[in-house]
Amino acid sequence: MVLASRRPSPPEPGDRPAIDPLAAALAAARAGDETAFRLVYRAVHPGLLRYLRVLVGAEAEDVASETWLQVCRDLPSFTGDPAGFRAWCATVGRHRALDHLRRVRRRPETVAGEDHLATLAGPADTALAASDAIATERALALVATLPRDQAEAVLLRVVVGLDAESAGRVLGKRAGAVRTAAYRGLRKLAETLEQHHG
Repeated sequence: MVLASRRPSPPEPGDRPAIDPLAAALAAARAGDETAFRLVYRAVHPGLLRYLRVLVGAEAEDVASETWLQVCRDLPSFTGDPAGFRAWCATVGRHRALDHLRRVRRRPETVAGEDHLATLAGPADTALAASDAIATERALALVATLPRDQAEAVLLRVVVGLDAESAGRVLGKRAGAVRTAAYRGLRKLAETLEQHHG
């Protein structure tokens, strides 16, 4: 029995195309809607923070704050879709991270005292949150062992969710070079995991 290929039925009059909720929130955020901006922030921030954590380590929160300040300031002039917005945020974050690394090289590092460490724990700490945080930190630490071009390619493609072209714009490289770096990085991570578990 041969099955005929089914063609999608033509849209009925009055049918509306599905609207991407992130695209709608982004458009509203550009117009100054704070609730929409919170939705956009929640969608983009986790991946951006993980990317920055590999670039600058413990200072990722501060660099992310600087990134979001610039994004907020320049958001009305942004044009593009959600994928373009993610790429733009990653580009801004990368520039802020590189600025941070240059500043750190010029000044000595200070270590926080024990009193400061006691204030870090909050009342919402749970065993599950700690376990998730440890797993995420281990994964990011493993990615950080890769050569920088591979680490950034893996983070931008897998964690931030950019396509090769967008990641290439962030890194100033061709899409093919990003694909190759991400492939090599993921292959190296798989080999490392096999060695530890094999």
